[in-house]
Amino acid sequence: MNYSYWELKEWFTNIDFTIVGSGIVGLNCALELKRKHPNANILVLEKGMLPQGASTKNAGFACFGSLSELIDDLKTHTAQEVFNLVNKRWKGLQLLRKNLGDATIDFQQNFGYELCASEAFFEDCIARKEEINQLLTPIFNADVFSTSENTFDFQKVHSKYLVNNFEGQIDTGKMAFELLHKVQKLGIKILNNISVESFMETGNFVDVKTNKITFKTNKLFIATNGFANQLLEESVQPARAQVCITKPIKNLHIKGTFHLDKGYYYFRNINNRILFGGGRNLDFKTEETAEFGQTAIIQTQLEQILKETILPNTNFEIEHRWSGIMGVGFNNLSGQKKAIVKQISNNVFCGVRLGGMGVAIGSLVGKELAELIN
Repeated sequence: MNYSYWELKEWFTNIDFTIVGSGIVGLNCALELKRKHPNANILVLEKGMLPQGASTKNAGFACFGSLSELIDDLKTHTAQEVFNLVNKRWKGLQLLRKNLGDATIDFQQNFGYELCASEAFFEDCIARKEEINQLLTPIFNADVFSTSENTFDFQKVHSKYLVNNFEGQIDTGKMAFELLHKVQKLGIKILNNISVESFMETGNFVDVKTNKITFKTNKLFIATNGFANQLLEESVQPARAQVCITKPIKNLHIKGTFHLDKGYYYFRNINNRILFGGGRNLDFKTEETAEFGQTAIIQTQLEQILKETILPNTNFEIEHRWSGIMGVGFNNLSGQKKAIVKQISNNVFCGVRLGGMGVAIGSLVGKELAELIN
């Protein structure tokens, strides 16, 4: 270890709160801790050069559930539980917008569209549309779901879309940059390229062992979502999501966020490009991984759907591909889709398992994580 007295004193001494993970949850946790404890010494540790999991690698959907997803949720959740899920996601999105500002994160409410592969699937969803609209009326004071014609000329799908009138999109790069800027302006320290390997509680402190240094902190907050099971014994399964983006397309007329095949595929417009991701259902086992990367089976299918369904009469080229790691799973007792926000021991807390809804609930989960202490 070759750290100077100054380095040790400034960055690793008298730390009140250490947060593992500089994604949307970790940074919102840091903001709330600073608000509640303005004099606290707060340190955020990030294993990547940038936030590593899904916060800057997602598709930027400001969504809270498509019609078919909510219908599916009603098979395993009560109506009240589904209401609570949507309410939490909507509140989280409003908190995100309030904290950072719509212009700063390029928030646009261009509607969400669900594309149906068959007449039968469309009719099944339509049969439950009014029921779901009524369920959600107390949150939105209006009908969330409606239908529209196939105005974007997609092929191999039903002639009508299921429309979510409140769904939007954001620029997740801008979101993360603004969060980092906000946190650092408050004097919260962020260290990148440092991985937490283990921790041990000793009395009133937690010894944190990293790949660079071991130090003490009063409280430890773990906000690593898809990577949580590397540090915690919690029911969190990593889930990789593969994404690609086209080069700019002249006169691109597609605008909005789109869900295909029960949401296993999703795409949107961004800067005259189509961003397209998904396909985990082609190979669930391989995609249950915390390793970044792409596979031929999924990338080939993404390109095929782009060519045959989304951009059938348009020449396009893929410019870039990447992947993100989500944290998924269900509450083992209730079977509910629920984030884990809890106290692990006297001085250790976690906010993980966002279930692919990080943009929607990340701000709220971070705030709730900070509120676990007095």
